[in-house]
Amino acid sequence: MNSRDHFPIQEAFASIQGEGLFVGEAQVFVRLMGCPLRCRWCDTPRALGLPGANPIAAEDSEAPAWSSLDDAAQRIDALDPSGSQAISITGGEPLMWPEFITGLRARLPGRRLHLETAGAFPAALEEVLGSVDHISADHKLPADLTRPVALGPEFESPPRNAADWRETRRRVLALVAERDACFKLVVAAERGWPDFEEILADHVQLAPRLPLFLQPVTPTSGVAAPDPDQLLDLACRASSMGLSVRVVPQQHVQLGVR
Repeated sequence: MNSRDHFPIQEAFASIQGEGLFVGEAQVFVRLMGCPLRCRWCDTPRALGLPGANPIAAEDSEAPAWSSLDDAAQRIDALDPSGSQAISITGGEPLMWPEFITGLRARLPGRRLHLETAGAFPAALEEVLGSVDHISADHKLPADLTRPVALGPEFESPPRNAADWRETRRRVLALVAERDACFKLVVAAERGWPDFEEILADHVQLAPRLPLFLQPVTPTSGVAAPDPDQLLDLACRASSMGLSVRVVPQQHVQLGVR
């Protein structure tokens, strides 16, 4: 099956946005599969790989399937017949599939499309900028990632070291600086100001008006959450640099929704 005609949808569902600028808003979520990054605190490991080649009936929204754009649009309309809710395209890493994003815009021209991305694929991001209404991107700390996994030569290569990550981060910041966007920075227990100083300096230099969400890690796989003093120190330092900073835990976890 040609993956550029069909796309790997892990699930589609209606829920409450738990992160970023639209936290608390009812949205429709489309989770695409496939991500070469390996964050040590990843909360969606089931979406990292790709499903098998055999398609699964699109009406089973819980089963991974290679779905056409028409199938995806129909599933979204069934989840929100009113057409009033924003569509959050998440993953995995949706920028592995830029044709899905641009194609979905063409099929659902009147709906808001929100992109949730790791911020690691600037070429794909540039390709879809005109097709999305909001971008929520991560600032990744290289120390929180293990070696990326190769998913195929047809995909944009991810950053592989600290220098690559800084170049990528700066390209992404420049691309979205004047757009409807925000950034998220996940904070684990052992991380503090020295770890994030360069990231925040780049944010100030290239996209100072975009809000930054500090997200304490939800404990998983042995990764512990930071203490309140650690978060306060980081938030105060970022604010003193002129950034709009908010500390917001994953609210879907607090609410018990996905």
